[in-house]
Amino acid sequence: MLSAFRTGINRRVLTTAFSTTQVAPLVRTRFFNATAASFTNDKVNSASLSSASSSSSSVASSSGASSSSSSGSVTHQTSVHLGSEPEKRIRRSIFYVPGSDERKLKSSLSLAADCLVYDLEDGVAHNRKNIAREMVFDALEASEHRKAEKAVRINAVGSGLEFDDLNVVLRSSRLQAIVIPKVQSAKDVQFVSQMVDSVAPFITRKNVRIIASIESALGIMNLKEIANSDPRVDALVFAAEDYSADLGLTRTREGTEMLYARSAIVTAAHAYGLQAIDLVCMDYKDDDILREECEFGRRMGFLGKQAVHPRQLDIIQRCFLPTDHEIARAADISEGYQEHSKRGVGAFNYNGKVIDLPVVKWAEKILSRARQGGVTIPSPEERQKILQPGPAVASSTTTSVAANGTSSKSGGTATAA
Repeated sequence: MLSAFRTGINRRVLTTAFSTTQVAPLVRTRFFNATAASFTNDKVNSASLSSASSSSSSVASSSGASSSSSSGSVTHQTSVHLGSEPEKRIRRSIFYVPGSDERKLKSSLSLAADCLVYDLEDGVAHNRKNIAREMVFDALEASEHRKAEKAVRINAVGSGLEFDDLNVVLRSSRLQAIVIPKVQSAKDVQFVSQMVDSVAPFITRKNVRIIASIESALGIMNLKEIANSDPRVDALVFAAEDYSADLGLTRTREGTEMLYARSAIVTAAHAYGLQAIDLVCMDYKDDDILREECEFGRRMGFLGKQAVHPRQLDIIQRCFLPTDHEIARAADISEGYQEHSKRGVGAFNYNGKVIDLPVVKWAEKILSRARQGGVTIPSPEERQKILQPGPAVASSTTTSVAANGTSSKSGGTATAA
């Protein structure tokens, strides 16, 4: 079965193509630079065949304007990754499933994770890599289009295993994301993106996102380069165990030894419009520790958390949604802002506190995250009951979240997912 998959691409030809192709660093817009035209011309031609002439003209016009503004006097015809505004994906939980365990692959389809990651890396013994690729491909093909995002964690770029991983799993039309472990530079990401363009089905390759896992000191130092490496990059993940091993850290329950790395990832993610996904809680049987980690990570600005056991999912999913108090307060602030704006009033008073535009932005992010998580925004009457005087903890919590939630993005990926 595996050999049949490989016949579609001549490995020697592809390897030669990748070794001779120079990919220029990509600014995080939804457009390719002219230096990447070899990867995009076929998409432009195909898109023009399937689109009305007016739509094609509109896309060409907007693409040209973007290229003109970034390059100065020269206007280039550029293209999007087959879709300029991909849908936002919520990733409160990323759940890893060993790719060589048939029972776990089947049972994973019933789990309530936002993102299912079929693992070909650490979760698979070296002598099981080949069979794991086949099993993961079959699992992708057998999966229905349910809510959970379907992703695959390949082996690290440079391991010698990544080419075969990608050559098999990218052929599935139901693959939605690739998790790249041990990302240390932009080249790691660009190699995978090139493989997506070469191997994935034409009709679905536009939807394949890249999740970069940061696991080393070098990865932390190159965060800006990695975040800007390719338009497909959608999230940054912090791998605490590999990072600790790389630096020789002593792990503690408080996690103070990793504060710098976690803060750096959150800051880079929000600066460049990506999601930040926090570390795995290794104490998977201790709900209190898990809840404590979730709440601390959310206060830091993480939008989700990795999981390795099904029992962790419920707590993670709930912790990375806004609380009822936050949602009610955010809805009041949003409506209050709209009412005062109609009267030409900027800042206004809400329960004795000054509300200005940064707080309104925080409120809109809270409401966006709630809606993406399937939460119904309460009515004014319901909000009044929720916000009745009680313990003062909720107010300080919303203030902390507001301080961490003022980043925004204009490129289409979800910063408030």
